[in-house]
Amino acid sequence: MAGYRAPVALTIAGSDSGGGAGIEADLKTFAALGVHGVVAVTSVTVQNTLGVYAVHDVPPEIVAKQIEAVVEDMGVDAAKTGMLSSSDIVATVAATLRRYDFPLVVDPVMAAESGAQLLSQDAVEALLEELVPRATLVTPNRMEAERLTGITIRSLEDARRAARLLVEEYGAEAAIVKGGHLGGDESIDVLYYRGTYREYRAPRIRGGCTHGTGCSFSAAVAAELAKGRGLEEAVETAKKLVTMAIEYGLRVGRGSCPVNPLAWLEIDAWKWRVVKNVEKALARLLAGERLVLPYAPEVGINIAEALPLPYARSVDDVAGVLGRVVKTPRGLRAGGPVALGASNHLARLVLAVMRYAPWLRSVVNIRYSPELVEAAESLGYRVARVDRGMEPRETRRAEGGTMEWIARSVFSQRVVDIVYDEGDWGKEPMVRVFGENAIAAVEKLLSVLERAGRR
Repeated sequence: MAGYRAPVALTIAGSDSGGGAGIEADLKTFAALGVHGVVAVTSVTVQNTLGVYAVHDVPPEIVAKQIEAVVEDMGVDAAKTGMLSSSDIVATVAATLRRYDFPLVVDPVMAAESGAQLLSQDAVEALLEELVPRATLVTPNRMEAERLTGITIRSLEDARRAARLLVEEYGAEAAIVKGGHLGGDESIDVLYYRGTYREYRAPRIRGGCTHGTGCSFSAAVAAELAKGRGLEEAVETAKKLVTMAIEYGLRVGRGSCPVNPLAWLEIDAWKWRVVKNVEKALARLLAGERLVLPYAPEVGINIAEALPLPYARSVDDVAGVLGRVVKTPRGLRAGGPVALGASNHLARLVLAVMRYAPWLRSVVNIRYSPELVEAAESLGYRVARVDRGMEPRETRRAEGGTMEWIARSVFSQRVVDIVYDEGDWGKEPMVRVFGENAIAAVEKLLSVLERAGRR
């Protein structure tokens, strides 16, 4: 839109070579929330998921010039600080920021997830004296709040005392003491702002990825402030984003895996995309009715496409055709619209297959006939047969057990394009065609049907 100016958020922080925290996490968070991110790098760290191995500080005057360069050209709507490393950098950043009046979130980064120290003791004192009074919000975790205030924090009441002290004694406009390290079934953050307390609660995620949580949280608050949101609303959004980022963390490395702030953006985008893909695939299937109709199974046809990993968790993360595609006197008809959670059997099958071949996110079914297998093999597709009579009794009784068994029987050995069975007592024989998305799966099916019609 002509005349539109994107909101700009500035991160003043260290670089994480592992991409999980620091400016790398901040920029991902800014992007997820629709804000243009600019940076002033304070330190270059040598780190990965296992630890921090070296730190090289940027000269303070270069840090200041980075801030000046972006502010004077693009303007900055809000900023955050992260790793500042030394008292000289803290003092320089504080002096530079005093020339500008945009909101500032101070994340008092003192140690890495591995325990490596990222802020010297004299820098802690400089932070309290020179930067905290400039802060719109200070965002310490339990250990950082203890070091800043001298209060031992073991309860929510302790957290309230520390947050209030940072505001009333040290001059921050607001302070939030995060509850990620307090234990319990909930993670409870305590905000002190304008003389009142507010708690932000989320279920504690067991086994999630946590590297970069503090950076992503403070970056999310800064991004929302850059968009003009109120402080309490900004904190609420940040809490939700970080909870999601932990739950859908990125399983990389051999140590503490990084959070995934882009989950905030990507999950909704992928939900829209898979529904649209199935809609397009359904239209293509119905357009090929002449080829499809002779092989329409009595149980109907469905087309399923799952969100990619790590977002695909259940049948609700798989789009399908509500009511399936059925044979009527007037030809093929969809029983209902395309929706997430509309498929059950095929959804369970594709989720199980993705454990072995994550790129095969879609499947479509058709009634088995020998000529379809011959046509598929003549086209060069990889085809596998399963014998439904060999399915263990316990998997038949379990919810979704048959689909799990089919996936394990075939895909644990090799990746194929098509799996077929010749049925069993009360089970219609079926061909299942897999693809990278719903459109690809249906096109693959139609190519097989077309080749079979020529034979």
